[in-house]
Amino acid sequence: MNKALVIIPTYNEIENIDDIIAAVLEQNEEFDVLIVDDGSPDGTGARVKELQAETSRIHLIEREGKLGLGTAYLAGFEYGIKNKFDFIFEMDADFSHPPKDLNNLYAACQNGADVAVGSRYTKGGGVKDWSNYRLFLSRGASLYVRMITFMPIMDPTAGFKCYKRKVLETIDLTKIKSIGYAFQIEMKYAAYRNGFKIVEVPIIFADREKGTSKMDTSIIKEAITGVLSMRWKGLKGYYKSK
Repeated sequence: MNKALVIIPTYNEIENIDDIIAAVLEQNEEFDVLIVDDGSPDGTGARVKELQAETSRIHLIEREGKLGLGTAYLAGFEYGIKNKFDFIFEMDADFSHPPKDLNNLYAACQNGADVAVGSRYTKGGGVKDWSNYRLFLSRGASLYVRMITFMPIMDPTAGFKCYKRKVLETIDLTKIKSIGYAFQIEMKYAAYRNGFKIVEVPIIFADREKGTSKMDTSIIKEAITGVLSMRWKGLKGYYKSK
């Protein structure tokens, strides 16, 4: 039986790819890794193919061009469901999500949670080496999302998560339209509207040390305006299970 699949979207992550795959695989022998690469010009996808020769626990989806974070995860979810993985994770490639905390998320879902969120803003969580301005913006965004959606989640924008497969099988993934970081909010909101139990697990979030950030103003705008749309659609029953 397949156990757990850790989905990592990549675009130009050649500096991190060896280390992040190794770090995930060494956490637990039940973890496989799925890289969803958006045609990285730096050869990230080609390097993953080389690593696949060393173990069957590495999987790869190659896509043509930069198609967005949300669609990368949706492709990964489809792969995880098709291949009957019981638990499916979301994780960044840049070590901002600590690999050592994968087992804590895993344990939360094995012990009653339907979705486990690696949370910066629950008790015991935090951030490392952030400016006061960035922390203010991030906390403000979290408060904004909670006020609009009524979700009882301290870190609704978090992107480090574990799902039981039944959550992803229940949600109509064709209705998830966000492409950038608003995707993280929309997936939590869809799970919340379907009555799944969401648990926050504290993590310490750190900035990437290698490579460049993929954040831009269009992603931020989508996150701000998208929340209002999510709330409206949620009230209309849009996210209810298939």
